[in-house]
Amino acid sequence: MAEIWESSFIENQMMWGFEPADSAIAAKDFFLEKNVKDILIPGIGYGRNAKVFMDNGIDVTGIEISKTAIELARENGLNMNIFHGSVTDMPFDSKRYDGIFCYALIHLLNKAEREKFIQDCYNQLMPNGYMIFISISKEAPMYGKGKQLGKDYFEIMEGMKMFFYDTDSIKQEFGEYGLVEVSEIVEPHKNAENKPPFKFTMITCQKGHY
Repeated sequence: MAEIWESSFIENQMMWGFEPADSAIAAKDFFLEKNVKDILIPGIGYGRNAKVFMDNGIDVTGIEISKTAIELARENGLNMNIFHGSVTDMPFDSKRYDGIFCYALIHLLNKAEREKFIQDCYNQLMPNGYMIFISISKEAPMYGKGKQLGKDYFEIMEGMKMFFYDTDSIKQEFGEYGLVEVSEIVEPHKNAENKPPFKFTMITCQKGHY
């Protein structure tokens, strides 16, 4: 996985532009409403979604597998703590956060990795903290393409495997982690307006008191 992303960032640099995703803007509004001050962004990339939180006074820590993406974030003036490594190796610190925002990453993991990742994120939340995962859904144009590896799990192109959530699999994987809401969000391609928008699923969980 590291090689795919590293070569992708080297080749395409800021491949999604620098405008934040609509779901990052929605998450920022939600976090502000809930008084979330300090968040972790696993798979932060070059930080296009981090800036919207930082601009609104939220502290951000990132995790990113690609060194090039981290360098791009630095070049764009994003001076935050970014751990270099894979989310499958979490935790990178013992800190607990008020919020976690994870955009378009969880569906790239296999079942065991997803289970560990959700658990690791939950462990790093403060009591009452929120975690928001933005995942691709079965409505996405890539669903069913390429080689089927398992139920709703496809290698859509060489080395790029994707799991497509539906209501049942969301309940199954997030149910015991304080699942509070599942909603649909349509993401336009802000740097390529001729591409049709994608439907994503926004999965919100809240950690209970312990």
